[in-house]
Amino acid sequence: MMTDMPRYLRKPADTVIVLDFETTGLSPDQGDRAIEIGAVKIERGEIVDRFQSLMNPGRRVSTFIEEYTGITNAMLQTAPPCNEVMTAFADFAGSTDLVAHNASFDQRFLHSELKRVRRECGGEFACSMLVARRLYQEAENHKLGSLVRHIDIPNDGTFHRALADADMTALLWLEMIDRLADEYQIADVSFLLMQQLSATPKHAVKQFLRRNSSR
Repeated sequence: MMTDMPRYLRKPADTVIVLDFETTGLSPDQGDRAIEIGAVKIERGEIVDRFQSLMNPGRRVSTFIEEYTGITNAMLQTAPPCNEVMTAFADFAGSTDLVAHNASFDQRFLHSELKRVRRECGGEFACSMLVARRLYQEAENHKLGSLVRHIDIPNDGTFHRALADADMTALLWLEMIDRLADEYQIADVSFLLMQQLSATPKHAVKQFLRRNSSR
């Protein structure tokens, strides 16, 4: 149990912002830019707000990216510039903790784009994919679409668009919190616990969950 921990270390896992980027490529270190951001704000387990915008990176995107995301150069040509969108997102996010599927990817782009506008998001990051690898070890793989099918999360079949993926990741995140509460009797699942679970070796997951159970 972690009830004796300071309050700031017991921030609830069900109050977060779940985000997703679509980008021109895989690495901001190689000059790639964000072209769309989608985010879902969750408070006490309920989705209360959303943020979505295309953003113009100031260059054309490849045919592969157009086909992969459905985001065309024509769409981006009339989109607001990245700096305008990221400034608005920083205001939206504030200091709320952040969640993404394959978070290292989104975290790199978030930091890169915010650095360009001299802004920061004050929250910490957790990765829904790493948590899912611990809780759904039997799944065929841990891609977002595969997990949505594995857990039978309702969806309209839209993937690789930022808000659709953020919505699905938000539902996955809440499903995992519910599983910890119901199956493992972990009361008041904290954001720190989710971070710790994501870093726990797979063979040690059951022991970790028993140690944190309120039973």
